[in-house]
Amino acid sequence: MIIRSKAPFRIGLAGGGTDVSPYSDMFGGCILNATISLYAYPNIEPRNDDKIVFRIPQTGEEYIYDSAIELTIENDKADLMKGLYNRVVKDFIKKPLSLTLTCAMEAPFGSGLGTSSTLAVAILGAYTEWLSLPLGEYDLAFLAYQIEREDLKHAGGKQDQYAAAFGGFNFMEFYDDNKVIVNPLRIRNEIINELSNNLLLYYTNTSRNSGDIIAKQQQNVKSQKEKSLEAMHQIKKQAYEIKEAILKNNLDEIGHILHRGWTYKRDMAEGITTPIFEELYNTAISAGSTGGKISGAGGGGYVFFYCPGNTKFAVAQALHCLGGRIQPYSFTKKGLETWHTK
Repeated sequence: MIIRSKAPFRIGLAGGGTDVSPYSDMFGGCILNATISLYAYPNIEPRNDDKIVFRIPQTGEEYIYDSAIELTIENDKADLMKGLYNRVVKDFIKKPLSLTLTCAMEAPFGSGLGTSSTLAVAILGAYTEWLSLPLGEYDLAFLAYQIEREDLKHAGGKQDQYAAAFGGFNFMEFYDDNKVIVNPLRIRNEIINELSNNLLLYYTNTSRNSGDIIAKQQQNVKSQKEKSLEAMHQIKKQAYEIKEAILKNNLDEIGHILHRGWTYKRDMAEGITTPIFEELYNTAISAGSTGGKISGAGGGGYVFFYCPGNTKFAVAQALHCLGGRIQPYSFTKKGLETWHTK
């Protein structure tokens, strides 16, 4: 038997960073995001030899352990898989498991699409399918958040786990005491198709450690750094503005809102933007885009641009020579899915 799952990565359309404590605890955060047709694909194959095997096909890495109640966290690429295994055993099964877990992804770690959190949700989904765990969307997302942020001490926010679990376009609210409200948006298909047509997703062929940038952002909030706080207030405001633009089919407003947000994003913390991003942005604007946004915490990975009318062809051509690549995608309506073979 093979237990399979898949969970979609997301584009953070607005509000990114306001889901991170302590900002969300102090002021309340708002995020507008949407899942896209790039996925994390974990597979679990039960074993009967008292071994645990973790495989990463893209890199050819394999980690083999003796079956145990708890696996030791060693600051390597298997730590996320070990942390998830440890909590499943501790909270639900109470005994060692023997399995092969293979994790494939259609986007690299550190690319700004919520990769590690999406993979965490997808792995938990596979365990839920295999072991019949009593976990719904909110439960899965919160457990993945706890494992990443509390057990493994990985810096970050909350939006990625909930986006992967729920899927689609969601307006999310974040408050203290880990309160999260996911508001799915009802958007006509023609609006979704037009938005997908006009948002050009570009991969810079670079990656970054989002934890370092997020840690700086958290420190700026704790120290009440006025410039950073005001930037985050404005970023949160834009989540409401872009949500309204989409729901009312005023899509061309999105580019202008994103353009105003470019400066605010840079002011949240050092390292969010780089000379590469600045060149990309200026090139896209000169070619016809009206605004853009770094996806995720910044520093590397993906960026997207709003291209009204038919300007995306000129923008794509202008970006072609800057070392990255255009990423084909479509928006998806489903989040985590699980199934098994006999």
